[in-house]
Amino acid sequence: MKYYAVIVAGGSGNRMQTETPKQFLLLKNLPVLMHTIKAFAQSDTQPKIIVVLHENQHKYWARLCEEFNFNIPHTLIAGGTERFYSVKNAVESIKEESFVAIHDAVRPLVSTVLIDNCFRSAEMQGNAIAAVQSSDSVRMLKNGKTSALKRDEIYLVQTPQTFSLEILKKAYKQDFTTHFTDDASVVEADGYEINIVEGERNNIKITYPIDLELAELLLKN
Repeated sequence: MKYYAVIVAGGSGNRMQTETPKQFLLLKNLPVLMHTIKAFAQSDTQPKIIVVLHENQHKYWARLCEEFNFNIPHTLIAGGTERFYSVKNAVESIKEESFVAIHDAVRPLVSTVLIDNCFRSAEMQGNAIAAVQSSDSVRMLKNGKTSALKRDEIYLVQTPQTFSLEILKKAYKQDFTTHFTDDASVVEADGYEINIVEGERNNIKITYPIDLELAELLLKN
């Protein structure tokens, strides 16, 4: 069986309060995106790596790869106006029967164990997404009223989200809606049940400045 990793890097950096997109910020003296690519390259599954970047960032990425002597093989694909279209572009570029892990570029601390677990589970069940159980109390706000939810029934979704290529290609033929917040929501809307693999607390998404500081600390340890 063939394996692919689609690393989606469309962040603008707005919430980081910086003009530099999050995937290019330095983490332990290396751009965030490079840490993410390394994790997949070091996994036992050894997927072929596709990086999705906005077209106007391709030359900048090439300069970064040269500057940091980064030579892990990967294919660049142009991103779209929404994450949905970025993933769709990558999925359509894959021609051979395979399993595909889709991952946020700004989750650089993902472990090789989690990557391989997601691939193995997807092979058995058709799909598998990483998620962690909520450790906080959770409330839902609806029509101006709040209600408590059972936190042991609440999971915080991460990536990788791994699917057979057949499932992805079919799901991404749907028209885009704002309800599609991740790949699992796209696949679910096409009639599939989603399977959860236990994620990792360290698999944080770098969104705010404090997240970058936390990632630095976790890498030191």
